[in-house]
Amino acid sequence: MSSPAKKRKRDPASTRSIASFFQSQTPKKVERVEEVSHSVDTEQSLSDEALARKLQAEWNGEPDTSTPTTVEEVKPIATPDTSLENDRELKKARLQGVLSLQSSAGTEDTISLSVPFDQSPLVFDASKHARELKVHWAAEGGNASYALLARAFVLANLTTSRIRIVDTLVNLLRVLIEADPSSVLPAVWLTTNSISPPYHELELGLGGSSISKAFKKIYGLNSQGLKALYDRLGDAGDVAFEAKKKQSFTLIKPKPLSIKGVYQSLTKIAASKGNGSQESKQRIVEKLLQDTRGAEESRYIVRTLVQNLRIGAVKTTMLIALARAFLYSRPDESSFPVYSRQELALLKKDELAEIYTSAEDLVKASYSRHPNYNDLVSSLLEIGVTEELISRCGLQLHVPLMPMLGSITRDLSEMLTKLQGRDFTCEFKYDGQRAQVHCDEEGRVSIFSRHLETMTEKYPDLVSLVSQIRGESVSSFILEGEVVAVDQDTGELQAFQILTNRAKKNVEMGAIKINVCLFAFDLMYLNGTPLLGRPLRERRGLLRSLFAEIPNRFTWVKSFDATSADSESVLDFFKTATENKCEGIMVKVLDNAPVPNGPGLLSTDSNHSTSPNTPKTPSEIAGIKSSKGGRRKALLSTYEPDKRLESWLKVKKDYSASSETLDLIPVAAWHGNGRKANWWSPILLAVRNPETGGLEAVTKCMSGFTDKFYQANKDKYEEGSANTISRPSYVEYNGEPDVWFEPQEVWEIAFADITLSPTYPAAIGLVSDARGLSLRFPRFMKVREDKSIHEASTSDYLALLYRQQAERAQAEGVVSADQTAVPDDQE
Repeated sequence: MSSPAKKRKRDPASTRSIASFFQSQTPKKVERVEEVSHSVDTEQSLSDEALARKLQAEWNGEPDTSTPTTVEEVKPIATPDTSLENDRELKKARLQGVLSLQSSAGTEDTISLSVPFDQSPLVFDASKHARELKVHWAAEGGNASYALLARAFVLANLTTSRIRIVDTLVNLLRVLIEADPSSVLPAVWLTTNSISPPYHELELGLGGSSISKAFKKIYGLNSQGLKALYDRLGDAGDVAFEAKKKQSFTLIKPKPLSIKGVYQSLTKIAASKGNGSQESKQRIVEKLLQDTRGAEESRYIVRTLVQNLRIGAVKTTMLIALARAFLYSRPDESSFPVYSRQELALLKKDELAEIYTSAEDLVKASYSRHPNYNDLVSSLLEIGVTEELISRCGLQLHVPLMPMLGSITRDLSEMLTKLQGRDFTCEFKYDGQRAQVHCDEEGRVSIFSRHLETMTEKYPDLVSLVSQIRGESVSSFILEGEVVAVDQDTGELQAFQILTNRAKKNVEMGAIKINVCLFAFDLMYLNGTPLLGRPLRERRGLLRSLFAEIPNRFTWVKSFDATSADSESVLDFFKTATENKCEGIMVKVLDNAPVPNGPGLLSTDSNHSTSPNTPKTPSEIAGIKSSKGGRRKALLSTYEPDKRLESWLKVKKDYSASSETLDLIPVAAWHGNGRKANWWSPILLAVRNPETGGLEAVTKCMSGFTDKFYQANKDKYEEGSANTISRPSYVEYNGEPDVWFEPQEVWEIAFADITLSPTYPAAIGLVSDARGLSLRFPRFMKVREDKSIHEASTSDYLALLYRQQAERAQAEGVVSADQTAVPDDQE
């Protein structure tokens, strides 16, 4: 499922911000609105509690008193102290033929709420908790309860420690593996805030009205109370938490939500299409909120619905958790080897780390080749973390592999230094859209973006080329290239902005006005055989010998092979690339260097036993030996999915100038002064924290903008519009901007250098425990229309640039960056 940011980017008019779930409600005139209002909106459907009172009154022939001013003013008909007494009262009432309100105070799953998921996996006894929970769940259908998942979410949300978050997820997965293996996959999807892989377009499609209507109906809120809560809390899930906490009674104790049930409800919402679909989605949303047993369940159900879970469990965290969990636990019906807690507890720290890393590398490698949790989890449940995983859940046609990424270099001289003594190729870095083309033996073609989204419908002209470009000996393949808008008559390259004007879906061949050319640069799969482990020189040779060029429609990237001694030729090639409207060049290592100590695998300490199925890491397979100081980095010429290595280097024309650039997210702004009084200036920018998913303010920018851009930006982020929100809890910043932006775009920002700052929290703890990092003299370059906010620069990358800057300063004998800090109002 595509992220909310990516969906906004594809069709910005069709999506609404989280804030719009509440801000769009038109307030009614009332004499008094409490700060946290729970007044029942008599024009809306009654809440459970109000409806119960109404029916009770009608049953007993009493006057209707079902619409009190607040829920707190309602006096209970019966106030049983425990859930057991609650059930007895209900049975008694049924026998007597009367209605009875039930206290919601005792409905929470106290057994699930007591599981200490945040313990170290070496201490946590998953088997003990699994046995207790299985007995507990047996009375409610036998499926793992959603309360257990909510418990893990709460614990993960309470800490910023990545280690503690991983431990929490590891222990959650271990309990599910042993107690209810069928709930592991739904739990993984729900924890990763998605319901399907990105190449399956499965969207919830929920509008703001669905959430707000459900809040009114289930919690008895009116429009004013709803908006007041959101204005104070700034998070839809927190609104649900407060509303549920104040809800004292319900008609009947709800049947507990299960992990599988919640996931199935989400898939039903996504699958609901056509006439009546909105009503169907509305009923499912209301049923989910109605069945929650406790405020925390309500919080995370709503956060799931608005796709903003906020627990710091990004993709990498989940893959690490899966790898470690299956080292400890297995389902009853499986027989793959696992470790006992006692066995692992006896190991030294570096020995335990080696076992963890081996498992993590294999799971990550498998997912990067086959990014689908459906297949990965089912394989892990059957065979565990073994060498068979990479073959069973590996490269497959029509399932996009995650692309290999290039590292950024400051300039050509730095690039030549890094590749000293190695053969490499320089390629034009085209200003287009990266594409991965799959073709099977039947001629079926799939095209995927770098985000793994399906683009087959967008490029029917490329699909039609496949039969013409592949040679007679080619039956199936996966190749990669750059799609660029091209003038078909002259072959002139056109800007990326022109390509973005092309329709996204249902493109008819006869209606195409923007023609494109695919510049191929890699071949990853051929005739049923993966080529990822082959050197680039070999992969490139196969690509160019087995496929045919078609002028201005399909060809190879323009390239030039060189060594570090060919500096003048490389510079000339770089200039040629920029003159041809390219962003710069890509530099790639052509061959694997021989390993100095000869091929060999990582040695295993003989003092402890390891599973015979413990997988080799990619480093082992490549013959790279490890040491206590860490693995030696090798410049491999193999294709490494989802890795950013220095065997691929980006040298862009902007980077070759005097300043670096970062891809930052605009999150807030202030009213301008003087000539800029009608515009937003300065604008607050943030980096992304890859561990928590939150945003950290890094600088204010007021340079590089044109008047035209200022006006367009003001129009886009007009106060009160869907693009402006209340103060978001996921943005770290202590100041008070005049307006907060809905994070939805990425700006490329140049700057002079990076400084320590007492004001900005970006990368705090990575360089200094007390201060974050900020930018001196930031300057706006352009909007990165090719990037979503999930691809913005991260806090750890910012810290890396800071350390590199300090190393250069030390080498040059100049004042360190710590001493060049300037007051924040001058940044």
